[in-house]
Amino acid sequence: MKRITAIVISISSLTLGIGVAKATQAPEPHPTHHSIPRHLREDQPRIVFQHGDISWLPILAAEAGWPRKTWSKLGHIILRESGGCPNRIGSSIVDKNCNITGYTKATNKSDSGLLQINGVNYNLERNDRAAVCLAGIACEQAPLLDALTNLKAGFVLFKIAGWDPWTPPPGGW
Repeated sequence: MKRITAIVISISSLTLGIGVAKATQAPEPHPTHHSIPRHLREDQPRIVFQHGDISWLPILAAEAGWPRKTWSKLGHIILRESGGCPNRIGSSIVDKNCNITGYTKATNKSDSGLLQINGVNYNLERNDRAAVCLAGIACEQAPLLDALTNLKAGFVLFKIAGWDPWTPPPGGW
């Protein structure tokens, strides 16, 4: 009986030991290229944003889902709205390297990023139908200062209203 008990305990210990060894030796999952935005992957050159330069647009516009046929007009709007500086907040003044150097007296500080997405489009306190927030992209300003996030937010608005969010009313803004 002692032998049978010893064998059972040995087999149980061996099974547990192997099970633990297998569990500790399992490879850790590594993020795939599909889960990391293309412009942030190590195998891609880092994008340097400069005022007036939108040479990066095809990479990020494609990743954000914008159809190729929209890129030309999208580029014109980005240059008009932010000068191509993703960190731009309404009324901010930037240098050639997109560093904010000051602010004008304008009061449009909820306008955010490349496409100057307005707070009514992301802030549920200002608009309970804020499309960018309801789409799960951003419900506050900070995420919209990331170029890819801003372009995704802009694409949500574009799918709803075409170019209207960026079309000045008669008499301008």
